[in-house]
Amino acid sequence: MFTGIVTDIGEIATLERTGDLRARILCTPATARADLGASIACDGVCLTVVGAGETDGRGWFDVDVSAETVSKSNLASWAPGSRINLERALKVGDELGGHIVTGHADGVAEILSETDEGDSTRVLFRAPGPLAKFIAPKGSVTLNGTSLTVNEVEGDVFGVNLIPHTKQVTTWGDRRPGDRVNLEIDTLARYVARLAEAG
Repeated sequence: MFTGIVTDIGEIATLERTGDLRARILCTPATARADLGASIACDGVCLTVVGAGETDGRGWFDVDVSAETVSKSNLASWAPGSRINLERALKVGDELGGHIVTGHADGVAEILSETDEGDSTRVLFRAPGPLAKFIAPKGSVTLNGTSLTVNEVEGDVFGVNLIPHTKQVTTWGDRRPGDRVNLEIDTLARYVARLAEAG
C-alpha cells in the first residue's frame, strides 16, 4: 500500500526486453536500500524490487514489468533518461499524507490542457470512459503515483490543480498536453460503486 506522496524521483537507466520488461531505475541511495521483494510505486505502478545496489554514490534498483502491466499503464513509453515518480511502500506507523493507493493502475488518462492560475496550474485530463464514473469533485485520484484532489468533472473530463511544491518534488513539471499518465481511481469510490450496483 502507498499514499500517493512521492518520496523520490527516479530515472530510467536501462530497459531490457526478455519475456517481460526489465528496467533499471536510478534513485537516491535511501530508495535503493529496499529489500529484494519489496514494493516500490513507479509512476504509480507497484513493482517488485528484483535487484538493488549503489554505484558511484548513485542508488539503483531493478524491476520486472509484465506484459499485462505494460498494457494497462504508460510504462511502454519509458525510455532511458525518462524521469519517474517513486514511492516506497507504507510501513506500520507511517503518516498517511495522501490517500490509500494500491499501485494498481486502472488505466491511462490523457492530459488535455494546462492553464496557470496564480501560482498554481490547472490541468485537465480525459479519463477512459469506463473509469470516469469513479471520479468525483473533491474526491481523490492518483495520477503517475501522485495523490491529487479532483476539482471538477464533466463527462470523462476532470481537472486538478498543481501547486508549485508538487511540481518541484515530482515529475509534473515535465508533463505536457498530449502526455498519457497512469490513473488509479480511489479505492473507496470503487467499493461504493460496487455496493450501489449490488443494491
